[in-house]
Order: sequence, then C-alpha cells, then structure tokens
Amino acid sequence: MFRSSVYVGFVALGLAAFACTVNAQSRSSDSILRGGFDSPDAGPYADADAARFLAQATFGPTKADIDYLRSVGYNGWLNEQLDPTKARPTHAMDYLHWVKSDPANTDNTQVRMESWFLGALGGPDPSDPTNPSLNHIDQLRQRVAFALSQIFVTSDAFNFTIQGNPAPLAAYYDILVDDAFGNYRKLLEDVTLSPAMGSYLSMLGNRKPDAVLNIRPDENYAREIMQLFSVGLVQLNIDGTPILANGQPVPTYTQLTVKGFAHAFTGWSYFGCQGKYFVNPNCAMIDKNNESQWTQPMEPVEESSFYYYDIGSSDTSATPDGKQLLDYSGVALSSGILPAYSTEAPGLAASDLELALDNIFYHPNVGPFVSKQLIQRLVTSNPTPAYVARIARIFNNDGSAQHTRGNLKAVVTAILLDPEARSGQWVDAGGYGKLREPMLRLTHLWRVMHAAQECGTDEFNNPFRYTELHPEPYLAQAPLRAPSVFNFYLPDFSPAGEMAQAGKLAPEMQITTDSTMTSLTNAFQGKIYFNVKGGQCYGGPHSVGFVRIDPTVDVNRANNVQSLVDYYDLVFMSGQMSPYLRTNLTAYLNTLPNTSAGFLQRVQDALFLILTSPEYVVQQ
Repeated sequence: MFRSSVYVGFVALGLAAFACTVNAQSRSSDSILRGGFDSPDAGPYADADAARFLAQATFGPTKADIDYLRSVGYNGWLNEQLDPTKARPTHAMDYLHWVKSDPANTDNTQVRMESWFLGALGGPDPSDPTNPSLNHIDQLRQRVAFALSQIFVTSDAFNFTIQGNPAPLAAYYDILVDDAFGNYRKLLEDVTLSPAMGSYLSMLGNRKPDAVLNIRPDENYAREIMQLFSVGLVQLNIDGTPILANGQPVPTYTQLTVKGFAHAFTGWSYFGCQGKYFVNPNCAMIDKNNESQWTQPMEPVEESSFYYYDIGSSDTSATPDGKQLLDYSGVALSSGILPAYSTEAPGLAASDLELALDNIFYHPNVGPFVSKQLIQRLVTSNPTPAYVARIARIFNNDGSAQHTRGNLKAVVTAILLDPEARSGQWVDAGGYGKLREPMLRLTHLWRVMHAAQECGTDEFNNPFRYTELHPEPYLAQAPLRAPSVFNFYLPDFSPAGEMAQAGKLAPEMQITTDSTMTSLTNAFQGKIYFNVKGGQCYGGPHSVGFVRIDPTVDVNRANNVQSLVDYYDLVFMSGQMSPYLRTNLTAYLNTLPNTSAGFLQRVQDALFLILTSPEYVVQQ
C-alpha cells in the first residue's frame, strides 16, 4: 500500500512548501477584517479560527469540537471547560484501576500510559466505563495538566523507587489535573508534598543535619523548586526579560538560599509514617500494593523521640538566626530569613514549609516565569514581552474583588484569549507559533480518526483504547517519562543557525534530530497504513492489540479529492495549508484510482503527507 516514491516526492514537496509558506499565503485581507472591530474573545467567526483555538486548548480538534465551539463561542466553551460541574475532572487513578482490572495488562508502564491516554483523549468516563457513549469532555483541563507536567517535572525514568509502579505518577498527574484551574500556591504545595515528587527529587525522608552520621539536608528539591518551578535563575521584569545590573543579569538566589530551603524542607515522609521511615514496617520505601503511600500527601515525621526537622540555622556562620530564603522587595520575612527555634516541637516542619512556600509564591519573578512557560506550551514559543507582561499581571492580580494572586483559571483564560494568541500569526507569520511536539501530533491523529483499541477488551467486554507499548522510543517523548527534571527540552532552547541568530526559541527542536524525525515518520507510516480498523486480531479474548484508526467516514469523502483536502486542512492545519502544498497534494491524490482501494489510499496518503509535512509540524 505504501510506496517509497510517495515519501521521496513528499520530502521535496514538504520542504519546498515550508520554504515558501509565508510568501505563498495571501492573508492581508483577513488581517484587515480582524483589525479590531471585535475584542479577541468574540467569535469564532470561521471554522478555521475555531480549529486554531482548539489546537492550542485541546489534544487536537475534531470536526465535532469545531462545530460545538462555533455554536457556543470562545467564552461559552471556556466557561464550560472551566466549570468542574460541566466538564468534570477525570483522573488517571480511576482509569488505572479500570485498566489494571484486565488480566492481559501486566506491563505497569503500559498500564500507566493507557490510563494517561484515556484521560487525555476523551475516553469512556471512569464513572461508568460500561457506557461507551459517555465520554468525558475536560479537554482544556487535561491539556493544561500536560503543560504543567512539563514544568513541574517528575518521571519514572531512572527512578527505581517508582519505576514499574504506575500508582505514584498516576496520583501525581491527578494533582496537576485537579489544580490546573486552581491557585498556583496550592499547586506548589501539592506538588511539594507529593510522594512521587518527594521520591524523585529527594525531599521524601530529607533529614536534619547530623555531624556524627555526616548527614546534611538534601538540596535537590530546594534547588529545583526555585530554578524550574517558580522563579528561575535570574531576576525578571514583569515582561519576562532579565533585569540587568552593569549589563549583566542579576541572580535570583545564591547557594546560601539553596541551603536555607534544603533545611526548611526536612522532616517529611510517607502518609501515616511516624518515626524513622527506613525501619518502620508501615513505611516501606517500595510497596506497590500500598497506594495510600502514593495517593496521600507526605506528612511531617514528628515524634517526641525523634525529629527529622531542622529547627536551627542553614549556615550559622552567615545567618546565625535562621534559614536564608529568597530576599526581595516586600518579602514578608525580614531579609528573607526564616527564624530559628530554640526547641523542637510538633508542627514546626509544617509551619515552616508554609512560610517557605509563601516566600517563593510572592516573589515577583513567579508571574512572568510561569506565565511565559504556559504560553510556550499552549500558544507560541516566542511570545512578545508585551504578551508575557499582560499574562503576568493577571497572575499577580486576577482583577476580581479579592485581587487574587496565582489564579490559574484566570491565567489560562487570558493566555488563550489574548490578542496575540488569537491573531498573532497575522502579525509575525515567519516567527510565530510553536513546533508540535510528538505527543500532540499522535493525540491529534487519534482524536480526528476516532482511534480505538480494537482487539483487547476489559472486564466489561468494552474495547480498551490508546494502548501503546512505551511510546518514547519512537516519539522521543512520553507522559511523565522525561530523562531528567529539565523535561525533554528546555524552554529557552534555540537551535544553532538562523533561529539562534534571529534570537528565536524553539524548545521542541531539542528533541527534533535526524533519528527522531526518521522514527516519527516511520511511526506515522505504521499508524496510518497498517493500524487500520478491521485488521486481524491475535490472541485470546483479552489480547492486547494496537490502536487502530477508523478511516470509514473519510473514505466516503475521498471520492471528491477537493473535499478531502479541505477537511484535512481544517481539522489538522486550521485552514492554513499553503496554496503550494494544496495544489501539489490535490494533484497527486487525483492520480489515485476512483475505486474503494483508491479512496482508502487517498485518505492514508493525504494523512501521511500532511502529518509529516513541515507546514503541519509548525503550529501557527
């Protein structure tokens, strides 16, 4: 079915199309019509606008999504998505219990991946998985949770405590789901006390100093909560640009600050643990059958006979009165110093954790630092400073009567309805947008093509959906599988060459290598040409098969090539296909025969050529 000549022709077609995309598309009239008669939150007034919004706010727009958004408008859709009673949060742990119920699912990493895909893509609702017509709709929440998972990174890669145990990361992801539209301060605390994060960045079991045993508080989480989760390495203006002194960026903190937070983050262990966790039989480090260890927040270890918590100073030679935290204008703690206590007492670990997290939360860097990364994950890799400033101001004050700081619901809404999000592609067509990361390309294909697990069945005899055998080898990416706390790519990565010279960022390009481009192309070939509904199933009634796309509806559409290209242009490219690509793609598809087999090949070739084209890979 697949012919090498198609691929060879595509390479020339795709690269040439990418090179002339900007010049080939005539959009000046559209830009004028969108020049300010309506506010950015009005509309959408065209299917293409709806598709583009949904590409930013979901795991890939379907035609049904586009039609629904057109009927309710941006504000109506957002109000529904942000209302937990209308778009009820769905949880990975619920899916995990469901997926694990099938005896065929014995690979724990695969079980976790399937649970994630079910939550991310709109699978059967776990409240009633026997009802295949009841699909959850919390796409925006799931999409934001995925974005947060790339900022607040934890992973089972190279982490032997949680590797092969799906519960810790499923529970951790549920924190991100629940807090996606909550307050950043609560998110920061929930992440800090997550046992999965505690295990990953060594806060779990972090002990006070002991000179006899040569023990010092672990600095891992103390460093990363500042560098990656909140304030970053250098002081920022409200627009995300660095504050300069003598022409150089000003550091946000020092090693003394790291030490101070490390001491403040001592004294925490698994839920229900008292005493020394490494000898307490109720607090085994690895217990895959004790989900409460992973689903409940860590607790302070406070017994009269033993304390993990450090009541003293982080460095008596420099701060004899306490622990040095972040120092900034308006800081609640005098000079950012967390006072020392004279005696150990229950409650000190918890109270100092609260003060330490407040110290981070109110730092002026947090608004621009977090806002810019969320913009990058949802909308564009290179937001203008003005865009970052507008969102950071919403982070600092949501405009409500309470002047709430850290309201992520307001932040996400502002990001998606900002003028730059809704029409930035007209202003900077050559530098706007972001590279679609591999996971989003896969979810987009599966959502549009009604992909389902055709062979395996659960205990209710319903088909499992989205089972994948460890997707990261061919995608170079998988949920909560990053090789380090720095995610799969850095938010400030810029590939050498023209982009670096132009000062442009392209974070996802860090995993876009010769080998990953080849493996992705091969992967999409298999998913489009071979994993098609109606193929042969192997094994018994609970066999695990591959996810299969359903091309039935599109095959019926393929008797009219123009109609097929228009449809794929809308759902995959938000109506942004260049005339060059459209002309060449249409001409090629018209060479295929007007037969059932020819119609199927038109669908498959069109999918393959579009989804591996540079024009599609760059989301504008």
